[in-house]
Amino acid sequence: MPLTKDLNVAIIDSNPALSSGVSIKKEEPPDPRVSTVTPATISIFKEIGAWKYIEQNRHAYFDKMQVWDYTGLGYTRYNARDANKEVLGCVVENRVLLSSLLSCLQSADFRKTIYPSRLLTLHRNSSSTKVDSHSSGLPLHGQGNLVKLDLIDGSSLHAKLVVGADGSKSRVRELAGIKTTGWNYSQNAIICTVEHAVENQCAWQRFLPAGPIALLPVGDNFSNIVWTMNPKEANDHKMMNGDEFIKDVNHALDYGFGPHPKSSMFGDGGIFSWLKADVTSASEFFEIPPKVIRLVSDRMMFPLSLMHANNYASKNIVLIGDSAHTVHPLAGQGVNLGFGDAFALSRVIAEGIAVGTDIGEVTMLKKFEVERKTANIAMMAILDGFQKAYSVDFGPLNILRAAAFHVAQHVSPLKRGIISYASGEQRLPLFS
Repeated sequence: MPLTKDLNVAIIDSNPALSSGVSIKKEEPPDPRVSTVTPATISIFKEIGAWKYIEQNRHAYFDKMQVWDYTGLGYTRYNARDANKEVLGCVVENRVLLSSLLSCLQSADFRKTIYPSRLLTLHRNSSSTKVDSHSSGLPLHGQGNLVKLDLIDGSSLHAKLVVGADGSKSRVRELAGIKTTGWNYSQNAIICTVEHAVENQCAWQRFLPAGPIALLPVGDNFSNIVWTMNPKEANDHKMMNGDEFIKDVNHALDYGFGPHPKSSMFGDGGIFSWLKADVTSASEFFEIPPKVIRLVSDRMMFPLSLMHANNYASKNIVLIGDSAHTVHPLAGQGVNLGFGDAFALSRVIAEGIAVGTDIGEVTMLKKFEVERKTANIAMMAILDGFQKAYSVDFGPLNILRAAAFHVAQHVSPLKRGIISYASGEQRLPLFS
C-alpha cells in the first residue's frame, strides 16, 4: 500500500522455500495439501498482484457445489449464478499459493529482509538506541518502545510491531502470554489426491456418520479428498492398500451408509411443500460425483481441533491466521479467515500511519482485533455447529437436517445469503 511502502519489514521463517524457492513441476500430480480460496480471497490476491502468478500454475475454479446427507433425506446444490457470481471458489495447491506470494514479495517495492531462522525469545519495552551487529538495521532513535527478538541463530532484531503468523502452535503467542480457548474434535482428517476418468468441475461434500467427506476439483482429471473420521478409522484408511482405499472412497461418495437423496424429496404434498413457492434451482437435481479410479499421492493425516486466542493484540504484538484461530475444515474457511486477517491488519496499519500513530500502539491494534474477532467468531460458531449437528445419527435430528437442506435448496434469499457469506462477504445469511 502507498502508506506502508516505507516500512522496513523483516520476515523470520525457517522454511527453506523462502530462500531456495518453491519447486512446482506441472507434469506431476497435484500435491494433497490444497486450499479452497473464496472470491474475497481471490480479490485480495489480485489487489496485491499475486493472482497472476497463480494463474500461471495449476488451479481449478468451480461454480457448483453439492452437499448432501448420508441418510438420503436431503441435499443442496449451490450454483454461483444463484448469487450473481462467476465462481464459488478456486482450489489451489498450497505450494502454488506460497510460490505466488513469494514472487509477489520479491517484486514488491518495499524494504524487506528474510531471516531463515526461528524465534527464540522476545522482550518488550526495549529502550536500546543502538543496533546489534547482527540485527535488522532498524533505526531506533525516536521510535519509542520496541520489541527485541532473539533468534536461534544468535542474531537479534528490534521492531515496533511483531506479527505472529506462525501457525496454531505459535511461538509468538506463547511468548506474548496470550491464552487460548478451544477443544479437540476427536476426529482426524485424511487428505490425498485422486484421479478420475473425466474432469471434475464441482465441489462435493457428503456428511457421513463419522464426519464429512469432500471431493474438490484441482485441475485436469484430478481431485482432492478431505475425509474426516474418528482417529482409528483414519489410521486404518491411511494404512490400507490403495485399491481398498479407492473402493471405500467411491462407496462413501455413492451408496455407502445410505441411499441417494431424491430430487423430489418433500415435494408435492410433503410436509415442506409450502416452501416450493420460492424455488430457485428446480432443475438442479441430485447428481452422483465422478468415480475415483486411482490414488496418485500419499495419504496425509492430521487431527482436528478448534482454537481461539483470547486476545489478538497487545502492545507491539498482534496475531493473525492460525496463530489466532483454527477451525474445522468442513467448509475450507480456515485459510480464508487468515488472509482476511492479513488484509484487515494491513489496512489498519495504513490508517494508523496516515494519522501519525505508532504502528505498535495497542489502541490501533485493538481496532483490528474487534473487526476480525466479530467475523472469525461468527464463522467458527457456524462451522462448530455444523460439526456437532452432523455428528449425531438420531431420527428426529435427521429429519431436522433434511428440512435444513430442503430450505437451503429452495428458498432463494437464504441460498443467496449462504453463497455470499461463504464467498467471504461479512453479512450473515439470515441478514443478507
